[in-house]
Amino acid sequence: MARLVYTGLVSLDGYINDTDGNFDWAMPSEEVHQLANDLDRGIGTHINGRKLYETMVFWETMPPAEPVMNEYAEIWRSAEKFVVSRTLSDVASARTTLVRDFSREWIADLTSTVTRDIAIGGPTLAAQAFDLIDDIHMLLFPIIVGGGTRFLPEGATSTFTLASSRVFDDGVVHLHYRKDV
Repeated sequence: MARLVYTGLVSLDGYINDTDGNFDWAMPSEEVHQLANDLDRGIGTHINGRKLYETMVFWETMPPAEPVMNEYAEIWRSAEKFVVSRTLSDVASARTTLVRDFSREWIADLTSTVTRDIAIGGPTLAAQAFDLIDDIHMLLFPIIVGGGTRFLPEGATSTFTLASSRVFDDGVVHLHYRKDV
């Protein structure tokens, strides 16, 4: 059975973007990007909301770049992808299915039928399935943005145990939490 994994680049005050929707403060160093590659290498399926998908589809046709970015592009291209959206008319990446109606039952069925872990991305989508999330990876950036889109849903409650942590030279901290069972 696959685990449902939620990962995000997060400000110290808990946001994935600022009040203007910007997240340029979360540009990962090569070292942090390599961790993201390592985390996503274990993911077989990505489920993204429209906004995150529109950001991530860049990896589908990315021109050649430095090795860590090229590696991530290959990881992205090889994964199955679902985009949950009622407004998106079409998808622009291979191995991608457009899903119009998201349900917790669909997620539960998917986790029971695939063997590799599933990443759920986008805070709005993750909030809808928050109690099904098994692992949370936060890449905590040393900045306070003062508002924006929260990484964790307002009012959510659950108990997690710290599975691992790592501090990077640029001050970014990776926190991996696993849901208590």
